Amino acid sequence: MDLIDDHQSQHERSEPCPGTLYIVGTPIGNLGDLSPRAKSILKNVSLIACEDTRRSGQLLKIIGSKVPLLSYHKHNFKSRQLQLLEILKSNESLALISDAGLPGINDPGQELVYAAKSKNYEVICIPGPCAAITALVISGLPSERFCFEGFLPKKQSLRKKRLEDIAKEKRTTVIYESPHQLIKLLEDLSISCGKERPIQIARELTKRYEESIGKTIEQVLIYFNTNKPKGEFTIVLGGNTNKLENITSESLALNKLNSLIKQGEKPNLAARKVAEETGYKKKWLYSKLNKKLDK
Repeated sequence: MDLIDDHQSQHERSEPCPGTLYIVGTPIGNLGDLSPRAKSILKNVSLIACEDTRRSGQLLKIIGSKVPLLSYHKHNFKSRQLQLLEILKSNESLALISDAGLPGINDPGQELVYAAKSKNYEVICIPGPCAAITALVISGLPSERFCFEGFLPKKQSLRKKRLEDIAKEKRTTVIYESPHQLIKLLEDLSISCGKERPIQIARELTKRYEESIGKTIEQVLIYFNTNKPKGEFTIVLGGNTNKLENITSESLALNKLNSLIKQGEKPNLAARKVAEETGYKKKWLYSKLNKKLDK
């Protein structure tokens, strides 16, 4: 089916359809990115579920929609689901939007989609902007294979494990971060991935002062220690391209480890650095060090 035929079929299938959940992408900055189809859905569904009724109310006012809003976010999604499913059960239509971007990405939209599909209600996505994809395609970093991390865990044990996984990941990784936590994240990435790991940091995407900053972790750390982070950030981190497969002898690797420790490096950090240089596993290096200390 070509584009013209498909356009005609959309008119024949009048939207919104009853008993249908629409996942609608909204602008991440530039209001011009809201598609005509998205506008039509948001003006004609029975109810719109959104993160913040005040923020979404401003968008609806701009497009002339008078559809009622109901809050749906990470703090109330469990109690709201039954109410929203009742809308679909009554053969009415429902739209889900986030504050910005495509719902279901790093928000509780996925739970509502799962609940709706488990009850056999139709779920249709009205494609729209997404910060993760937008930042990825302008980064210049490999995009044929990538992974999305969203916001990293706050709990230190979980965060440490996630950073270790990211450091080993060979694919490009996309991460979200707030301005007051950005430098801390970059410092953590510098330790786990090395200062020379390729990185691009996007802010104010699609807006007037849109920026894409950096080449390496070291460079962006210098930049943001001089320029206070402002706005929401999307981090695109290059994958681990270390192709070393233990080409350094065991004795030389352990000598490197002991040398770093004698220079004042903490054993754990020294083991990580030598692992990145030589291809040996950090845990193996650390275990060898502990055995030596035990003797």
